[in-house]
Amino acid sequence: MSNNSNTSGTSRSIIIIGILFFIFGFVTWLNSVLIPYLKTANELNNFQSFFVAFASYISYFVMAIPSAKVLEKTGFKKGMGLGLLVMAVGALIFIPAAASRTYALFLTGLFVQGTGLALLQSAANPYITVLGPIESAAKRISIMGICNKVAGILAPLTIGAILLKNMDQIEAKLSTLTGAEREAELDLLSSRVEMPYIVMAIVLVGLAVLIYFSSLPEIETDKEDETLAEANKNKTSVFQFPNLLLGTLAMFLYVGVEVIAGDTVITYAKDGQGIPSEAALQFTSYTLAAMIVGYLIGTVTIPKYISQAKALRISGILGILLGLAAIFTDGFVSVLCISMLGLANAVVFPAIWPLALDGLGRFTKIASSFLIMAIAGGAIVPLAYGSLADSFGLQQAYWVVIPCYLYILFFAVKGHKIR
Repeated sequence: MSNNSNTSGTSRSIIIIGILFFIFGFVTWLNSVLIPYLKTANELNNFQSFFVAFASYISYFVMAIPSAKVLEKTGFKKGMGLGLLVMAVGALIFIPAAASRTYALFLTGLFVQGTGLALLQSAANPYITVLGPIESAAKRISIMGICNKVAGILAPLTIGAILLKNMDQIEAKLSTLTGAEREAELDLLSSRVEMPYIVMAIVLVGLAVLIYFSSLPEIETDKEDETLAEANKNKTSVFQFPNLLLGTLAMFLYVGVEVIAGDTVITYAKDGQGIPSEAALQFTSYTLAAMIVGYLIGTVTIPKYISQAKALRISGILGILLGLAAIFTDGFVSVLCISMLGLANAVVFPAIWPLALDGLGRFTKIASSFLIMAIAGGAIVPLAYGSLADSFGLQQAYWVVIPCYLYILFFAVKGHKIR
């Protein structure tokens, strides 16, 4: 009876965390639509448009340590609810941003949403990591990844259908307009974002209430068994764990290439390869569908057939090959190679967490904050891509992903073993 009760409780907890990962995915992968949408509505170049990703992801760096402090006070459950409420505030900031067509205000809303996401991720990722044996953590996180990426597929198809509707015709029309007529057309385009984000804010508040009254239990992340306590008895700082520090850099680079694969592919298809907007809109969904396939493979094979480290090695090699293929081919094939990076990326996040946190014991909470801060790679690496795109073209800018995957391969082969 006790085992059945524990299993049932764990299953309920996984379902609740799965819902949160769905929310992460829906909000985060909307950037793939917001980048080309705001690029037109606010008349931006490539570099400026990628500040959408910057504002979303730099909040993880700024807010990760404060989030850990908040969670120490509130616990995981209340912290998750608070994160959802903060995200709702960020969504509401889009309303005055759209009304005034002020890019800085849009970025503020994205930063506030990212702050809420940082709090949610600071709670949810270590929670699901320690909710069972460390050897199967990548499998549990892969299940969470499926929830995340299903939402990511739905986000551009639903919200994108609203924001990017008839965008080719609108851009053609704007090229013929000047003065007040042009401003009126841009204002009309900007207003499209208002209703979706009002609905989003309402949903986020509702979920915060549900989380608060849910049966989600608190968990203890600081316990150490005798062996681990002995191994860590002379450790006084999280900086004494090389596997964590090397894993943090791997996470930084991974999130950067994940964001590039999902958030640049629509712009690349449309502006780099001449694919119509309606068709280009599908490629982010292809990216996330590829990730779901990767997650499903991970749930079946890890750890029964391959280890977390070996899965990470395979991912690094595949990322290098697909990145080179995207650079040296053209048209639909080249764009599809960028989308297929989703397959290479799928098990990277699930594998880095347990490999980087292995043996941390009482340092787990602060170590998790390091990995959350590393999500800021999604702010920095895409900006590098945007800068390269303006200088050398959208396709050649993808060279930025090659050293990132090379480092991920290093961490998988050797980095995680360094103690």
